Amino acid sequence: MTSKIVEGKVWRFGDNVDTDQIIPAERLVVTNLDHLNDFIFEKVRPGFAEKVGKGDILVAGKNFGCGSSREHAPLSLMEAGFSCIIAESFARIFYRNSMNIGLLLVECKADAKEGDTVKVSISEGKVTDETSGKEWSFEKYPEFIQKLIDAGGLVNLVKEGKF
Repeated sequence: MTSKIVEGKVWRFGDNVDTDQIIPAERLVVTNLDHLNDFIFEKVRPGFAEKVGKGDILVAGKNFGCGSSREHAPLSLMEAGFSCIIAESFARIFYRNSMNIGLLLVECKADAKEGDTVKVSISEGKVTDETSGKEWSFEKYPEFIQKLIDAGGLVNLVKEGKF
């Protein structure tokens, strides 16, 4: 099991954040996928993409990533610099797409405030708000998901021959 720990600044969102909010459909026609992150949340929070820093953590409510099954949504979040997404629940296809590309997701009801710093310990199953001192726990990952996390996603797992 991994002892992976991520720590970063919180960006807060609510319930039912869909993939069209994350990355608008009209932006999916770009030929250079490396710039998808320039457009994240542009319709709901204009200018957001320029504010996100490497290692930041997005905290949301229920049903994060609902909507279409496009892989562009988790890819754009990862490219923007997010090290982890914490939400009370995730749309299943978003969860699978994210874990497959190596974007860490934590299913946990955390009420960290925007701007706080949180630390996520995978081995302890714990989220700690370093700003407020609050803590939340989450269930350990099943073995196959833990392998994906340790490898940094399905592609890396396959490359390593561990699948």
